[in-house]
Amino acid sequence: MSAITIRPARPGDASRIARLDVEIWQATYAGILATPFLVGLSAPRRERGWAGVIEREPRDVRVAVDDDGDILGFGSCGRGRDKAEFAGEVFTLYVAPDWQNQGIGRRLLLALFERLVAQGCGSAIIWVLRDNPARFFYQRLGGSDVRHRVFTVGGKPIEAAGYAWRDLPRFLGTAAQADGRPEP
Repeated sequence: MSAITIRPARPGDASRIARLDVEIWQATYAGILATPFLVGLSAPRRERGWAGVIEREPRDVRVAVDDDGDILGFGSCGRGRDKAEFAGEVFTLYVAPDWQNQGIGRRLLLALFERLVAQGCGSAIIWVLRDNPARFFYQRLGGSDVRHRVFTVGGKPIEAAGYAWRDLPRFLGTAAQADGRPEP
């Protein structure tokens, strides 16, 4: 197995992130979101969006790459949209289906948390569609199901759960100890 590196995104990554984004949405949300919406997802449109995000603040986007430079997963974070309770937010976290359950998602999430802490965010939330089986990943990593809301996706109301970590520095320290690494 090749070594996986987690690094900040670069402008040239936008195209591959966009293609992976569309592939993962179509695989993950089949049967959850409307088929016409999923079929209509556009990698070129998503590429423009990702290019803009990376251009504004590349350190807010992390990618998991293999030895060949192929992007196997990605995530993004920033200041929370609802700053009242959680200072930071993880906006996206996706790993290619063939690479799931190999620790890449965990490593990406920890890298995003480290970025949030570096920005002065001591807490974070991530929103997950209620019917997405990945929600159990966040529970296993200590996220507390703290809030529910309805988002409109493709014109359809979809229930989502907010998983939160109230003390990111402490969580990162515990994760580092569990991994046998020095604390960040």
